[in-house]
Amino acid sequence: MSEKPKRFKLEPKQLRIYGIGGAIIGIYLAHFLNAATGTNIFSFIGSLAAIGGVLWGANAIRRICSYGLGTGVPAMGMLALGMATVASLFGLNIAEQFGVGILGPIIALAYSLLFGYVIGILCNKVMHFNIPIMEEGMFDISGAGTLAILGWSITLSGTLSYNMIVKDVYSTGFLAIIFILGGMAIFHPFNANLGPDEKQDRTLVDGIMVAGLAMIALGICSLATLGLSAALVTIVVGFAVWYYDYIWYFRLAKEDAAAVVGTGLLPPSVQ
Repeated sequence: MSEKPKRFKLEPKQLRIYGIGGAIIGIYLAHFLNAATGTNIFSFIGSLAAIGGVLWGANAIRRICSYGLGTGVPAMGMLALGMATVASLFGLNIAEQFGVGILGPIIALAYSLLFGYVIGILCNKVMHFNIPIMEEGMFDISGAGTLAILGWSITLSGTLSYNMIVKDVYSTGFLAIIFILGGMAIFHPFNANLGPDEKQDRTLVDGIMVAGLAMIALGICSLATLGLSAALVTIVVGFAVWYYDYIWYFRLAKEDAAAVVGTGLLPPSVQ
């Protein structure tokens, strides 16, 4: 693990473009490949698409919470997924009712961006947070969370069908797994790397690492919704994502640390 790690730095607008583009392309790719082949084997691409949303959202969290909301980081992550849950279900439902179900992700994203921006205005104007980028930040985390939820939902359902997603994600209770692990993938990175030496690349690689763990968990869940073959592919790819980014994160942390020392075994707990 002594190899020098790859470093990167991306502007918020770049991450917004990459997050939206990567997630939307991945979501539709998973849906159409499954439909074209008559299988669910490509459902794992939904979780890869969700990583675009995770990166976009995790960066938005670090920008908002850099204003001193250290203890509010988990709350922001849960807020992101709360807004996203409403927006994703609303978008898919509206698209289905108007007979354009395939446009569900686009409608959900548009609604979530508007929803998030309004929440940002309320935070600053009514609750007086007075954070200069609050509106922009809420805009970002709502949209990012929505794309992540849609990507993970496809991993469980294999399709963009509103009825199938309700059946496989909401009725099964697997939404709880998405909500908690998805929220952690978005808020945990900044929480874990919080401090004067926090760096964007280390924080975002941490986010991909947690998204890999979420992918493994959803792969296990998809045993009940999609069957063994699709589930195994998701679990294996999720493990590969987690392992690769764990090594990358370790190298970044080691390079940024003032010192790397062994602490020995933990002391026995006091009874």
